Amino acid sequence: MTKGELAHLAKPGAEIAVRVTPKASRNAVLADATGLRVLVTAVPEDGKANAGVQKLLAHALGIPKSRLELIRGATARDKVFRVAG
Repeated sequence: MTKGELAHLAKPGAEIAVRVTPKASRNAVLADATGLRVLVTAVPEDGKANAGVQKLLAHALGIPKSRLELIRGATARDKVFRVAG
């Protein structure tokens, strides 16, 4: 996705659910009928995959990554991020 393509989701307080695929062959944010999927090349250890997801999702939303907070799913594939005001 291009920068800011999901900007309509970046409202303060909004919760964004994503399904993550770590160790993917490429980094990407995909939107389909089932929701948002984030593919990251990072491995799921020491928070590396979570950091990659946060960076990619923030880029797609067109906001700084510091405005995204992981609120659920730190060790799961299904994660929920909140957009800070």
